[in-house]
Parts: sequence; structure tokens; C-alpha cells
Amino acid sequence: MRRRFFVDKFDSGRAALRGEASEHLGRVLRAEPGQLYELSDGAEVWLARVEKISGARHGAAIEFALTEKIPAQDSPLRVKLLLSIVKFDRMEWCLEKATEVGVSEIVPLAAARSEKALVLAAAKRSERWKKILLESAQQSRRLRPPVLAPAAKVDAAFAAAGEKLKIILSERAAAPPLREIFCAQSAQEVCLAIGPEGGWTDEEFAAARKNQFCEASLGREILRTETAVIAALAVTRYALEGFACQ
Repeated sequence: MRRRFFVDKFDSGRAALRGEASEHLGRVLRAEPGQLYELSDGAEVWLARVEKISGARHGAAIEFALTEKIPAQDSPLRVKLLLSIVKFDRMEWCLEKATEVGVSEIVPLAAARSEKALVLAAAKRSERWKKILLESAQQSRRLRPPVLAPAAKVDAAFAAAGEKLKIILSERAAAPPLREIFCAQSAQEVCLAIGPEGGWTDEEFAAARKNQFCEASLGREILRTETAVIAALAVTRYALEGFACQ
């Protein structure tokens, strides 16, 4: 299967790849003139032939000629993930897998039980996190990478969520199963809020209710944040991308 890369734009049947992506393609994958790759500008996908590799380093710039437009597959489902900040190795795993499972936007949350040192360091990690989203989107052959929003406080993120269906994942025994929420409601714009290790505080649950979030459970077991991310997104896609409840 051909590799896919993102470019800034298509221009008169041509495109160029620069920066780290071009270096990776040129030096690591050893691209050569005549080879074919898929390129996406976030709106269209083209099959493109390598025309020229140039620059101070072998992969500094790669120029392509567009040869054939490829049907662009993009789900109508838009899922925003409000993701509480956790230890950075696990946070990065969450970002990678959320991208593969089709999330549209990720908002890192400074939750009450997020470690304060991690919250303070989150801004310095944003460029690395964007790179993870980009590389994961290319690997999973998405049309575009997810949007990474700046880290936000819980109250502000809940208040800003304008999606039709808003869900806060909960460990509380009274919370209905996520499946029941989706059988009762359907939407093409969904916001999922996932808490940190230790869960949400009562004040955060109150803020969610104030902003019309439904409380929902992923089961009796207590899940780590990264497990909850992939489970919740998989259930959401299954429920809302054309599969009927039985």
C-alpha cells in the first residue's frame, strides 16, 4: 500500500514536500524520482510522482507531479475529544490512537486531578503532540490530521462545547451505559470528555450537567485513561457511522 503524506497545497498539477516529512521520505524511505506516493492537502488526495529531490540535505525538498486524483474518503461524523492531561508517555499514546480511530479535534484538559506539573508543561509539548497527530494521520491514511486545541480548564472547555451530543465518561455506578445514550440519541457532531486517573470531581460533574453533558459509563471495570479513549471512540464510531442499534 502506498504511503500518504500531507502537503500545504496543490499548485497547477504540482506539489512540494518540505521539512521533516521530506527528510523522512528522502533519507529514511530513500525516495527516488519516478516513485509514486499519495498526497493530501486536507481536502483532496492525489497520486503523485516524485520529480525532483533537492536541498542541502538529501530530503530537504521533494517535488511531485500530480498524476491521478484519488477519491477522498472522509466520515461525516465529527468527534471532539476533551482529554484530561495524563503522564506524557500515555498522553502521546492517547493522541496516536485517537487519531487512528478518527477523532476530529482534541482539547487537552487541565482537570482537577491532572498532575499540576504535567499541566504546566503541556504548552511546551504542543508541537510534539501536533507531530504525533500528523504522523498518525498519515499512517492511517486520513484525509487530514485532527485539530489540536490549546490546553483548557474544564469549565471553559465544557462551556465552549457546541456539539449536538455531549457525553462525559463516568465511573459512577448510576451512570447509564454509553450504548444506551447512542440508542436514545443520534448525532453527527459529538463531544466526549474523558477524565484523568482518579476520575472527575463532583464540581466537574456539576459543570458538565450545567452545560448539557450526558453522563455515561463504559462498564463496571475501572479503565485507564488511554483504554477509555480507544474504547469510547470505537463505540462512538460503531453507533453513529450507520450501524443500527439492535
